Amino acid sequence: MENDCILIVDDEERMRKLIKDFLKQKNYNTMEAADGEEAVAVFNKENPDLVVLDVMMPKMDGYGVCREIRRTSDVPIIILTA
Repeated sequence: MENDCILIVDDEERMRKLIKDFLKQKNYNTMEAADGEEAVAVFNKENPDLVVLDVMMPKMDGYGVCREIRRTSDVPIIILTA
């Protein structure tokens, strides 16, 4: 799975950085989005191999993002929640 690309979606920059740093150590490429609308846009443009998705976000919550992604893709999604 080396060089797979993972989209990290969380409105907290600190959490995105923590996840990104861990994944970089494991040789994954990452991209980020800070809210649900940005997540959908990045997903549609970049077609990542996996999405790590926070539930509580502004503009569109994680469930809405998941529904949008599922309209066109069966990419694996890991949902994070407090």
